[in-house]
Amino acid sequence: MTETEKLNQKVQYTKNECPLNAEVVSKVDGGSYWIEKVAFNVEADERISAFVLVPKELKSTVPAIYCFHQHGGDWKIGKSEPAGLLGNPDLAYAKELTERGYITITPDALAFEERNLGNDADGNYFEMVKRLVSGKTLLGKTISDTAKGIDYALSREECDGQIGFIGHSYGGRMALWMPVFDNRIKVSVSNCGCVNYEDSIDERRIGVQMEFTVPGILDFGDMDKIVPLGNKTNLLISATKEDKYSTGAEELYKNIKDNYVNTEIRLSMFEGGHIFTGEMRDNAYSFITKYLPIL
Repeated sequence: MTETEKLNQKVQYTKNECPLNAEVVSKVDGGSYWIEKVAFNVEADERISAFVLVPKELKSTVPAIYCFHQHGGDWKIGKSEPAGLLGNPDLAYAKELTERGYITITPDALAFEERNLGNDADGNYFEMVKRLVSGKTLLGKTISDTAKGIDYALSREECDGQIGFIGHSYGGRMALWMPVFDNRIKVSVSNCGCVNYEDSIDERRIGVQMEFTVPGILDFGDMDKIVPLGNKTNLLISATKEDKYSTGAEELYKNIKDNYVNTEIRLSMFEGGHIFTGEMRDNAYSFITKYLPIL
C-alpha cells in the first residue's frame, strides 16, 4: 500500500465518475473577458454552480486555473469573490488571472454561497458531522468536488489540457491537499494556508477548520508528511510573518524541500497578517506563468 493510499484511509476520498452533464447557465460581458455561470454534476444527484471566466481575445487554447475561494467565516460568499463580483478586491485572483490570459474556474465549496443551507456555520457543521458518523470526511467530499471541477475545466474547448491551482486561506490549504490526490495539477499556489495540525491544536488555539477535521490524521502524520506526496506538482507556499494560518511555513518548507526533485517548491515570506497583497499576487502569478506560460 502506498503512502497516499494509507492517507486516503483517513481522508476517505473517492473521485466520483458520474457524467458532468455541464451547461452554461448565463454569459455576461466582463469587459476584456466573458463571465459564464456554469452548472455541472459532482455526484449523480448533486449539481453545483461555478463561474468560468474566459478572455475574449484568445488566439489559441490556454491553460486553465482552478481558483479556490477563502473561508473568512462568511458562508454567503464563495465563488463570487475570486471572480471579482463580491468581497475583497485583493482576493479577485480569478479575475486577475483571466486578465492575464488564462481561463479560470471558481466553484462554490460545500456550505458556501449557493451551497449554503441558509444557517451559516450550522450548515458547515452539519455537512461535517453527517459524514463523520458514516465513516466519511468533509475533506474527502471537498477533494472529490474539486476534482470534478478540474474535470470540467479540462473539458472546455478553450483549455489546452493543462491545469493550475491557486487559493487563499481555505483555498490555500486546498492548494496543498489537491496535488496529493490529483497529479493533473501542474502548478499550485498556497497563500496564507499552510498551518499544520500540531500548531492548530496547541495552546495558541488556532483551531482546526471543519473541512480538515479528519479522525486520526496525526496517526498518519502532519503536513510535512502529507504535502510532499503531491511532489509531482510545482508548489509555491506564500506566507506572512504575522498570520496564524501561516504558522510553521519556514519549518514546513525546510522539512519537505528535498522531496521535490523533478519539480520546484518555493517559499515566499512577506510582512503582514492574513492578506494577499498586490505584491504577493504578482509573485504568485509569476510562479504560475513560469510553468503554465501563455503561448
